[in-house]
Amino acid sequence: MKQENIIIRRETQIDHAAVEHLTREAFWNVYRPGCLEHYVVHVLREDPDFVPELDLVMERDGELIGHVLYMRAKIVADDGREIPMMTFGPISIRPDLQRQGLGKYLLDYSMELAEELGAGALCIEGNIDFYGKSGFVVAGTKGIRYHGEPEQEIVPYVLLKELQPGFLDGITGVYHTPKGYYVDESAAEEFDCSFPPKEKLKLPGQLF
Repeated sequence: MKQENIIIRRETQIDHAAVEHLTREAFWNVYRPGCLEHYVVHVLREDPDFVPELDLVMERDGELIGHVLYMRAKIVADDGREIPMMTFGPISIRPDLQRQGLGKYLLDYSMELAEELGAGALCIEGNIDFYGKSGFVVAGTKGIRYHGEPEQEIVPYVLLKELQPGFLDGITGVYHTPKGYYVDESAAEEFDCSFPPKEKLKLPGQLF
């Protein structure tokens, strides 16, 4: 999978600060006034469920323009088994380059690598309008429920994609988001103080 002037490679320690800045810019005032995603990236690198082989940066002509990371996750099946799979996010594209297909390009490339590493399926929380273009469906339509929600509830933002066809055949159960994603908001605020000041705005469509 190639695109002119674009390289996708593993993140290195030298990239950390630039990736966190990119993530902050990509998510600022999107889901809440300010954002937490740059702090999420910061802490997930040290999480036991972090997949370093799938911590990827995208460069165009040597400039950092995108990033995604993956985490190990699980479905607790109704028959008692724990089904290992993966999740990913945040996925970030530099704001001035968004809505040009680069996010999908990075996502599709990373999913190919995840499949090569043996991931059978992915579950995420996201917008079906975007992720549906890469083959995701609402998880509840496939019998996979979201932890903490009523059993009969189909949660429209919990999405699923099988990387190995048939991987979840006959399986129903509950998807559990890795605990590392639930960060301390006060710690995130303190972390954000090390970045240049930006105005937090309450905007229509925000979730929080």
